[in-house]
Amino acid sequence: MAEVEVTLADGAKRTVAENSSVLEVAKAISTSLAKKAVAGKVDGQVVGLEEKLTQDASLEIITKDSDEGLQVVWNTAAVVLQVAIQAIYPDIHFGTKGNVEHGFYCDTDNGSEQISVDGLPAIEDKMAALIKADLPLAQEWVSEAEALKLVDGDPYQAKLVHQLAKDGKVAIYRVQEKVVLSSGVVLPSTHDVKVFKLLSVAGAYWEGKSSNPMLQRIYGTAFLKQKDLDAELARQQEAHDRDHRVIGNNLDLFFVDPKVGAGLPYWMPNGATIRRTIERYIIDKEVANGYQHVYTPVLMNLDAYKTSGHWEHYREDMFPPMDMGDGEMLELRPMNCPSHIQVYKHHIRSYRELPIRIAELGMMHRYEKSGALSGLQRVREMTLNDGHTFVAPDQIQDEFKKILSLMVEVYDDFDITDYTFRLSYRDPKNTKKYFDDDEMWNKSQAMLKAAMDDLGLDYVEAEGEAAFYGPKLDVQTKTALGNEETLSTIQLDFMLPERFDLHYVGADGEDHRPVMIHRGLVSTMERFTAYLTEIYKGAFPTWLAPKQVTIIPVNQKFHGEYAEKLRAKMAAKHIRVNVDTRNEKMGYKIREAQTQKVPYVLVVGDQELEAGTVSVRKYGQKDSESENNNMFIDSLTAEIQNFSRTGDHGKNDDLIK
Repeated sequence: MAEVEVTLADGAKRTVAENSSVLEVAKAISTSLAKKAVAGKVDGQVVGLEEKLTQDASLEIITKDSDEGLQVVWNTAAVVLQVAIQAIYPDIHFGTKGNVEHGFYCDTDNGSEQISVDGLPAIEDKMAALIKADLPLAQEWVSEAEALKLVDGDPYQAKLVHQLAKDGKVAIYRVQEKVVLSSGVVLPSTHDVKVFKLLSVAGAYWEGKSSNPMLQRIYGTAFLKQKDLDAELARQQEAHDRDHRVIGNNLDLFFVDPKVGAGLPYWMPNGATIRRTIERYIIDKEVANGYQHVYTPVLMNLDAYKTSGHWEHYREDMFPPMDMGDGEMLELRPMNCPSHIQVYKHHIRSYRELPIRIAELGMMHRYEKSGALSGLQRVREMTLNDGHTFVAPDQIQDEFKKILSLMVEVYDDFDITDYTFRLSYRDPKNTKKYFDDDEMWNKSQAMLKAAMDDLGLDYVEAEGEAAFYGPKLDVQTKTALGNEETLSTIQLDFMLPERFDLHYVGADGEDHRPVMIHRGLVSTMERFTAYLTEIYKGAFPTWLAPKQVTIIPVNQKFHGEYAEKLRAKMAAKHIRVNVDTRNEKMGYKIREAQTQKVPYVLVVGDQELEAGTVSVRKYGQKDSESENNNMFIDSLTAEIQNFSRTGDHGKNDDLIK
């Protein structure tokens, strides 16, 4: 009998009979492993348990308790979902199906009567019946011509047949006379999907192109244990409760209307107040740290972006140039760096001036596909907290440390403590994406790494994440929804000073080339506001809250004047306060203030009027406390000035020595 050699994940080698299945090999290793097995990975390719081993290969057994095993569960649930939908809607058409980050989906087109959320319970019932029936899911290969006959009348499935065909063959599953195209490894039976839940319905363009028909995408998730499903549903509920788009609507912070401009947010008064507070804070902080704030135009001659390299490397993310009719081409800026270079070049610079720190809340425009737009996190118009420092080469490390120290100080004021550092390098295998200068890349990457090592900071290294003009330090943080995103960045740049021919006069009287350091402390105002909205869950600390105090008079006729005097006294100290004079019950007003997450609600009645006090109810607390009104105002002012911190020292103080 012919044999093949199998190399297992731990490096051990095992000889098995030729044409042994993945499951048979798992059984030979151990019975317990075979019971947990859901798929295999042969030479890095995920395959079903029935896959035959015809030659020497590496083999990894994928178990149900692994992340890859969960992917197989979701593949299976997607197949069951498609069969259930087809049983209820016989004439429906199907797009793709597959997995997303936390579950599975299936795209459908039911003509003028698309499936809505109301239709999900019936589909769930049908899925449950299919699972209970314990139907086999055996993969079958048919000719491409036969597959086209089986999906006759469904234009999406016909196109998928051509895409999935291998050597003229297409893999399918037959389930209760329904045919499902195979696009992933599944479990042996429908019964192997233990628990599941359909979650939502959303629009999805066929093939992700806005010019194609809009399909209905049905999302779901599935697990092998009820406790895992319960945990995922709880996570998704928490994600919904923290979603800045949901909170933004509830608190009237912003809106986006595709009819007047997709990806172009309108800031309502509450959201504008939060943004304005952040902007004032950042400007004051940067000016105190030696930055010179400027304003530069949002339009620039296209030639500048050709010189910088943005047109060559970043064109797909830029809006089309505007032809002014006289040979001049203007471009909405996607980056602020060429603008700040012009500020630097406007004067002859001396070594005595360096470092020169230029900063701006610079508005930029980047073309994002409509399907990628999301609230404030992915937009087409944004305002970046941008800064560029021009230094002599021997000043790089000191300036790098100062930027990091400032960054950490800002994080502490916003109570941001969960972040990591990533050194982002170019991908040496993808030179077309980056400025072509090996010496520059090697030098700048080594300098950045040396600076981090000298500071004693932990970091990870990531190839392919650099800017096209140089390496960078990215500060990675987790959003409240569990996604990783870049919050801040520091980038070394030897390229742009060369391309724009920048100089400074050295101590020797000769011209020298500066090095440019790009940095963004808190990303864009849009993304940072979204991030804060989610981590605070809309309950902004007092110093950031759009409305810091609401005063509720028990009786407007008798207590309204006292309430107005309190308002005026607080407003004089720049406290954001209002008096609720509506003809509503006091209990309703208090509940609404809590719903709007106002940090402090003050109730004033006869007792408060006579004693010169206020009844203070802090957000999230049920009980109220009586305080002298002057003492309350003084303590509130101190809280705002201290950025609502409860401790004397910053949580990140020990990070940068």
